[in-house]
Amino acid sequence: MERHWRSMMDLGLVHFMAWPGLIKDEGPIVQTAAQIGADEFFNVLEVRRSLQPQVIEGLKRVGDVSGLRLGVGAQPGLLLNKLDLNSSDADARKAAIDEVKASIDFAAELESPLVACLSGPDPGEAKREEATDLLVDSLVQLCEYGQEKGGDEPIWISLEQFDFRYDKKCLVGPSEVAVRVAYRVRDRVPNFGLCVDLSHIPLLEESIHDCLVTVKDHLIHVHAGNCVMRDESHEAYGDMHPRFGHPDGENGVEELKTYIETLIYAGYFEADVPTAKPVFTFEVKPLEGETPDLVIANAKRTFLEAWAAL
Repeated sequence: MERHWRSMMDLGLVHFMAWPGLIKDEGPIVQTAAQIGADEFFNVLEVRRSLQPQVIEGLKRVGDVSGLRLGVGAQPGLLLNKLDLNSSDADARKAAIDEVKASIDFAAELESPLVACLSGPDPGEAKREEATDLLVDSLVQLCEYGQEKGGDEPIWISLEQFDFRYDKKCLVGPSEVAVRVAYRVRDRVPNFGLCVDLSHIPLLEESIHDCLVTVKDHLIHVHAGNCVMRDESHEAYGDMHPRFGHPDGENGVEELKTYIETLIYAGYFEADVPTAKPVFTFEVKPLEGETPDLVIANAKRTFLEAWAAL
């Protein structure tokens, strides 16, 4: 490639996946954020919301001093508390909406333009249409709240596709479903888009090309990682994000190369997105006997090898 990747994208890291102990708002949150802030390879860190004032101030300080941009993932709060944005139970759906609103509040504190979330579980064919209607209503409410909290620029909601059959078994889900939801939400509010994760594409039983070409007009955010799906007894089976090139995994240098090539073809790196540049975030998790540092180094090397092969 003639262009340098730095001119095209901001590389990021999902904080609470690289250090999975942080997913419960515990542990060395600020210290590990500072570690990424000191690594000029990354320009973005995606964090979960925190209830700790010292963490909020610490993250803001890391961002201010290092220039690291902060994104907010509402996925931990939804998943850990088994909350469902498309629940048919009104109180349960309100609890899920309130959880994402709290992440929007956190994003406003950090001056982050984006909050990522996921749909609830697929309820089965008989209730799928109702669940989709409820999800669209929840997402519209969240986008409207993002408009209120964002000041001059709204905070955007990024709906991440998850697997449909293997692990999380989410309503969104397949790319065609994601696009139908996106059209309906964007018909009512402007500050909404989709997030694709390379980790989830094999679990969706879609090709990289078909997934990205289907969602390209709504894509505002991408993740990249790996998955294990052929051995149900494996510790990384399902949506566990092992390192790239794991011998039992699906994604390595070649798949990451194809992902980047297809994103270029689909126009993602030229798209009008709410972030300073299109964000390309690694989501990788150390397995037993592995360390965050080595898994992060693996992601960086895999990216550089994939880029060199373009």
